[in-house]
Amino acid sequence: MQAGWAVKAKIRGTVEQISNTSFALRLRLSSSASSALFPHFHFHTYNVLIPKTSPLLHSSYFSTALQLFDEMSQRDHHAHDNRFYHALHLVKSCTVRPNIVNASIGHCIALKIGGLAHLPTSTSLLTVYSRARHFGSSFALFDEIHNRDVIIWNAMITASVENGYFSAAMKLFVAMTEEGTGFDSTTLLVVVSASSHANHLKQGKVIHGLSLKSGLLFDSILCNALLDMYSKCGDLSSSELMFAGMEWRDIVSWNSMISGCVYNSYPEKSLRYFKEMAFFGEQADNVTLSSVISASTSLGELIFGEVIHGCGIKLGYEDSSHISVSNSLISLYSQCGDTKAAESIFKEMKHKDAVSWNAMIEGFSSSGKISEAFDLLHEMQITWSVQPDKVTIVTIIPSCAENMLLREGRAIHGFTIRRQMESDLSVKNCLMDMYSKCYRLTKAELLFNTMLDRDLVSWNIMISGYSQNGHSEEAQNLFRELLHLYSKCNLSTLLAILPSCDSHESLQFGKSIHSWQLKLGLSNEILAVNSLMYMYINCGDLKAAFSLLQRIDVVADITSWNTVIAGCSQKGHFHEAINTFNLMRQEPNISHDSVTLVNAISACGNLELVSEGKSLHGLAFKTLMGSDTRVQNALISMYGRCGDTESARSVFDSCSNRNLCSWNCMISVFSQNKDARKALELFRCLQYGPNEITFNGILSACTQLGLLRYGREIHGHVFRLGFQENPFISAALLDMYSNCGRLDIAIQIFRNTQEKSVAAWNSMISAYGYHGNGKKAIELFHEMYKAGTMATKSTFISLLSACSHSGLVNEGIWYYDHMFKEYGVEPVTEHHVCMVDMLGRCGKLNEAYEFIKQMQSQPEPGVWGALLSACNYHGDLEMGRKVAKLLFELEPDNAAYYISLSNMYVFSGRWKEAVELRKTIQDQRLTKPAGYSLIDVGFG
Repeated sequence: MQAGWAVKAKIRGTVEQISNTSFALRLRLSSSASSALFPHFHFHTYNVLIPKTSPLLHSSYFSTALQLFDEMSQRDHHAHDNRFYHALHLVKSCTVRPNIVNASIGHCIALKIGGLAHLPTSTSLLTVYSRARHFGSSFALFDEIHNRDVIIWNAMITASVENGYFSAAMKLFVAMTEEGTGFDSTTLLVVVSASSHANHLKQGKVIHGLSLKSGLLFDSILCNALLDMYSKCGDLSSSELMFAGMEWRDIVSWNSMISGCVYNSYPEKSLRYFKEMAFFGEQADNVTLSSVISASTSLGELIFGEVIHGCGIKLGYEDSSHISVSNSLISLYSQCGDTKAAESIFKEMKHKDAVSWNAMIEGFSSSGKISEAFDLLHEMQITWSVQPDKVTIVTIIPSCAENMLLREGRAIHGFTIRRQMESDLSVKNCLMDMYSKCYRLTKAELLFNTMLDRDLVSWNIMISGYSQNGHSEEAQNLFRELLHLYSKCNLSTLLAILPSCDSHESLQFGKSIHSWQLKLGLSNEILAVNSLMYMYINCGDLKAAFSLLQRIDVVADITSWNTVIAGCSQKGHFHEAINTFNLMRQEPNISHDSVTLVNAISACGNLELVSEGKSLHGLAFKTLMGSDTRVQNALISMYGRCGDTESARSVFDSCSNRNLCSWNCMISVFSQNKDARKALELFRCLQYGPNEITFNGILSACTQLGLLRYGREIHGHVFRLGFQENPFISAALLDMYSNCGRLDIAIQIFRNTQEKSVAAWNSMISAYGYHGNGKKAIELFHEMYKAGTMATKSTFISLLSACSHSGLVNEGIWYYDHMFKEYGVEPVTEHHVCMVDMLGRCGKLNEAYEFIKQMQSQPEPGVWGALLSACNYHGDLEMGRKVAKLLFELEPDNAAYYISLSNMYVFSGRWKEAVELRKTIQDQRLTKPAGYSLIDVGFG
């Protein structure tokens, strides 16, 4: 007896833990009103304790258990007492529409006539409380019953599962066996359902053992429940073994295996079981068809899915009563790219549930039809029968994130607040991801910091947001904080933190992440290894990246090779990118794809290797990838960088599926190759709405031409389309107005720009320099520094050039000497050229020569070329000859150096040497690009 009370105490403790908050419902019924409803009974006030309960997770097997329980023969020891019959009938009628009021009325009646001692009445009342979601009242009633039999124990265990209290169900089952009541197949069925919902495999195996020991496995419903439990708990092999050993299988058995295979990501097995089922002559039902269609969707097997669709029509499962089949078909056709077929099924459905709408919205989103997805969402909102739920929100927000639709994303955020969905963890995670990808990191931070409950996904999204938005330090600090809270992180965490290692300074941290990855046992995860290789390339450790590639050589796929080729190409290691591509082609089991070709072609373009680029062009056509738009765009850019505008135009004209990127590439080719008029002509024929890249290319062309009239027209386009705040476009507008002589308009644009980028500051400093106002350029540089914008390599090129054009030699020397110490910018060739040009302009040729000689690295030809121009300007033939001799060795094919020295000979009256040098130019067939001047005769 004491043991029994101890078990009761344990169960009561569980219930109290589950329902921390409870409230008392005092039901007072006036005798007149109650008499009108129930004239045979008198009522008294009754107190009921009702806890707040969680929603139930139903399953088909649990529903079966409920049906079995409802249909059980009642234990009627007082059948002769008419009062008990009426009370039982009243209480059972309350199960049709269970609520606390009806349950309390029934309870009052049973209490008044002493019906609680009647087990059928008590059992029915317990069930009414359970289905009214008042589990505490069910347990309180159960606790008062002393002569319990198997049926009332089953009812209480069922109530626990029905209300989502799976651990309580198991404790009740233990108490039931300890009291010696025994159990039947219904008990085991309900407890198996609890194990399945709780994902408690060990517990489920114990129930399976009890079923065998008690000889109850003859019950097909229990067998089917065990099949489903093993599948839901991820032990598909046990489910298959049990299925193979079943002597008699019904449609539920087959459905358990077919759906279990889909649930455990084995769609091929699911289709195999379906074919086996058809072979044995078992007719499919709507559950079978839904599961098999889902398997076809996972495999992308559109043809097989269409066959199942036909089978469904033949069996009559396409009508409105079988929504699940139609929903599965919508998902199938959507994910296989046939949105028209999906939309057709959706429109033909007379009755749609939330899953139908969500599947169609997902179909539009995944196929890039974003406007259609939002139209459908709006239509769903005005359809009162079905309203958007959390799944709808989680479906549509990623589309906003991927397509940078910030305004739409914010609107959906507002909708979640109005519908009180913003507290849902999955919704908040999606919103965080959307704000991060739309470059609104402060919004994502606010959501993250106000989350009461965070899961690992929340942390991964925030770390990834910091990494992708260039906040490497914040990402790494948050990652360290995460490690203190979660001992077990996952692959997503690794993929989130690795992009934060994007410079040589982050290499050590990246190596520690590599060690952490090995510790987690992810060394064979190809995604993790690919990300590590990319990280090492970003940090400049190519040796480590190639070492990793060599280590996974056996299992490396095309993505692994593309990671290295693309990483090298994007980080300026063009020779390494081409060498890796050549190595990949020697691999027998690896074949290049369009991504490989795009990056290899880009590397050839940057190195101006036109011959190799043409070979890749031929390879693209040979492997039928020449028609890929991305490959064609890469070829256009490659030919443009190599100066072959005719070949670039030929590729552009042959493009059958040009996109806006194709037009932008061709406009940039003309602009880069000083063919600005053709760029303007192409812009006039543009078949798409221009974007930021289009305007940058065409403004560069206007700058080259110096034609203010065209520049103003483009400025008008920019203003009408709302691109004037774009930092790159505002910088291009500054350059254009400055080069066209309108410094006043350039200053006005700069001052009106709210968020000034470093490119805008650089352009304005350069503009002051070109117009001979070096002091203003210096003032603006200091203003930029005070505003918190970090100077870059280009900033100092503009600043030193401004000092050179304005004769501010001392100031220029000071900024050059302090650019690394004070501002962290290391001098490169362009800065050296500016210094030599500045010293040369003011006649300090010896100082310029000494400056070059004292350089730590080997001077580039451009540095000596600047000194030769200064010698030519000042007529210093002696130094000019010395510098020219060096340049003839470094760049023997550059005609400009020969002409500069020839001009110095003429200036000094040494005609013989000048004629000999001109003859050398003719003999070697060297040519210098002709200079030209432009005059805008239009209205400026």
